[in-house]
Amino acid sequence: MKRKAYRNSPAFVMLAWGSFLAFLTLTVIGLATLKEPLMVKGYYLMGSIGLISSAFTVAKVVRDNQEDEERYNQMFRAKDVEDAEE
Repeated sequence: MKRKAYRNSPAFVMLAWGSFLAFLTLTVIGLATLKEPLMVKGYYLMGSIGLISSAFTVAKVVRDNQEDEERYNQMFRAKDVEDAEE
């Protein structure tokens, strides 16, 4: 029976989510205590949410491109081996 293998340890996953939640909390506290009009707070909040979501997207794209490159190289290595055997 195959066991599912994860790339990251549980401690690393907890560290990643913990730091994300900590900085998100600090950002919300900073916005709540900011002595500016609601429009300025909304602008900062919108910018923060956009930055966070785009950071997740960039990380996913970089990871996917790396996996695709590895898969592409494995596919052509196998084809080169087949061609060499003929």
